[in-house]
Order: sequence, then structure tokens, then C-alpha cells
Amino acid sequence: MPHSPVQSANNTPPVILELISYNREQYEKSDTLNIDDLLQKINPDRVNWVNIDGLFDTDITDKLQSHFNLHSLLIDDVLNDQRPKTEEYDDCLYVTLKMLYSINGENIEYEQISFVLGSNYLISFQEKEGDLFNFFRERIRLDLGRVRKMKADYLLYRLIDIIVDNYYNVLDAIGNRIEDIEDNLNENQDEKTFARIQRLKKELIFLRKAVYPLRDALSKLIKDKSEFIDEDNLRFFDDVYDHVVHLLDSLDTYKDLTSSLMDIHINTQNNQLNKVIKVLTIISTIFIPLTFIVGVYGMNFKHFPELEWTYGYPLIWGGMVVLAAVMLMYFRFKKWF
Repeated sequence: MPHSPVQSANNTPPVILELISYNREQYEKSDTLNIDDLLQKINPDRVNWVNIDGLFDTDITDKLQSHFNLHSLLIDDVLNDQRPKTEEYDDCLYVTLKMLYSINGENIEYEQISFVLGSNYLISFQEKEGDLFNFFRERIRLDLGRVRKMKADYLLYRLIDIIVDNYYNVLDAIGNRIEDIEDNLNENQDEKTFARIQRLKKELIFLRKAVYPLRDALSKLIKDKSEFIDEDNLRFFDDVYDHVVHLLDSLDTYKDLTSSLMDIHINTQNNQLNKVIKVLTIISTIFIPLTFIVGVYGMNFKHFPELEWTYGYPLIWGGMVVLAAVMLMYFRFKKWF
């Protein structure tokens, strides 16, 4: 179902607000409310998932901060680009990470997403409209799985797990591009191939910057045993941690493969250059004695015995041709080409 945007002040882009409130018996979704009406519908007897698409309206963030007693440093982290991390405050747990969508052309589509977990609520802050959670919203509505039977910390786990699972899709797309470049590397040795390999290296570096801090953030979350996460649910976050470790191993493998592609490309270019130099060297070597002969007979001396020969000119030509042929045969015998 499409969301109805809330127009922000000062002609800034609209902010989309959504509230999903549920427990075992009840479910309610609201996506046409303004921030004041949304906050009034927060039900302490349910899990309340507040999702905000767009971080342009400070009035909305100020009211959220006041209603949920959020720390000012937390709001600063939400509004500014951060590396993946977790921070526990007195009234909530803050988690931020990168949400990757797909590779569009040569670039990875992504945005920062921040979660604020409280005792009975979860706030998700997204930079733009659209996310990976539509099918999960439908599962909540249909009461599939265990989410309606669990608290807000389990909801946080499921959303993070969905984001991490999609990392695999992005990584698989990069793997397919590596295979494509490898299959065509011997045929295409132009600058475009080199540029594609360079872009792959940059994308892998970006992915590592997104995944490596996330591993540390999840490790901290598990070891610190936050009061906002039930101890029984820590095993779910531990499972996500294992996925992230596996992603890092895959990233290292792809990084090595990309470096190998770069080495193959450079070596192939060098081999082609060496072949060209070899051909030019052979041609130059053949013409050295021929140039010497021409130079000798180009000297302006009056007494040249061969000048009086009737067949001197064809003999000189024949000698040069024979000399060139003998040199070519010798080079072929030596397997120089």
C-alpha cells in the first residue's frame, strides 16, 4: 500500500510516517497520520514500530526526541552519516548500519538506516522512501512466524537480519561481474576492462567499510547484554553476527580475486607489449646490415669498383634479400618469433 507523505516545511522533500502497532491478538497500521496524531496512537500494551522515511523535517525529529526522551547525541547520529555502531542510552538502544539495495549499473544503491529500540517501541529512521521490509510487513499483518508473539527486540533482530541477508545479493552480483570480467579478460584488454576492475575494487572497499564495523557493533551488542534485549533473543543476534563474519570472509575472497584480475590484466598487457617490441626489434635487426650496405654505396667517392659492374645493382639487391632471408631463418630457428 503506498504511503501518504507528510509535507515538510520550507519546501523540503516530504517525510513519510508509518506506525505498525501489534501484539498477539491485535494489529493496526497507520501511514496517513501527522507526527502528533502518530504519537498519540502509541500503545504501551503493544509493540510499536515507527518508521520515518526522510530526515528533512526537524520538527518531526524534535517531537520524537521529546516524546521518547531521546538523547541529543543520538539525534545527531541519526541525522549525520555514521559508521555502523551500537550505543546504549538510559532509555533506549541505538543501532545504525548501511542498508544496501542492489547494484545499479556500476554503483551500489544504499542508505543509512538507524534504529532506536525501547521497551515497547522501535523507531527506524531512513534517508529516503522505500526499503527491504515490505514482505516482512505483510508477515506481521498475516501473523506469520513468531514476530507477533515477541517483543520489540525481536523486531529489531528481524529487520537487521533482512538487511544483512540482502548483503549476500549485492555480493553475489559483484561475484557475477568478477566472473564476467574473468571470462572476457583474454579478449578484452582495453581501458574499459581496467576501469571495470578498478570500480570493483572500490565497491569491495566500500562493502568492507560497511560490514567490518557492523561485526564489531553486533559483537558489542551480544557481549554487553543490553537490558533492552532479552537474553533468550541474544542467540538470534549471534546468528546475524555469524552471517556478517561469513560476509567478511567472502569479501576477502573477492578482494583476492579482483587483485588477481588486475595482475592478469597488467601481465597480459605487458606480454602484448613485449610481443610488439620483439617484432619491432627483429625488423630493426634485419635492417641494420641492409642499412649498412646502402650507407656504404651511398658514399660519394669517385673510385668504386662496383660502380662499373654491369650487374652490380641487381647483385646488391639480391645480396640484401638473401641476407634478410638468412637472418629470418636464423631467428625462426632460434624460436625468437
